[in-house]
Amino acid sequence: MIEETGKVAEVRGQYAWIATEPQTGCRSCSAQRGCGTSVLAKVLGQRTAPVRVINSIGVTAGDRVVIGISESGLVRGSLAVYCMPLAGLFAGAVTGYYLVAGSTSAQADLASIAGAVAGFAAGLAWLRTFSRKLAQDSRYQPVLLRQMIAIAE
Repeated sequence: MIEETGKVAEVRGQYAWIATEPQTGCRSCSAQRGCGTSVLAKVLGQRTAPVRVINSIGVTAGDRVVIGISESGLVRGSLAVYCMPLAGLFAGAVTGYYLVAGSTSAQADLASIAGAVAGFAAGLAWLRTFSRKLAQDSRYQPVLLRQMIAIAE
């Protein structure tokens, strides 16, 4: 289980919206000056990403909590997001190229570009359908693990 801390931003019905705290390796890395991630973090700033979870433990707005998601769900979801549009792009490019095999190279290039665009769009359309199916699948949803207790000093 991959865990992340956050703060309950809002509670609506059975759901709690958790504002997670973005993590980067920039604070601990020795290559801060030459790192692209460090530069992007400075330019884009630190934004929170609200996440919807089922309020299974009765948290209220302002509570600090720990949420988690299964490793396998994260890996499968990441593979779908990154691989399917690219696979569609490459398959479309190759298909477009071979559909006009024997033509001039300019026509083959245009067909390959058109096929790549069509394949990429098809990959994105598949991803949209896949995402909608997974929206209700508990294996791919973050869960509320525990509430963090503040210790007064």
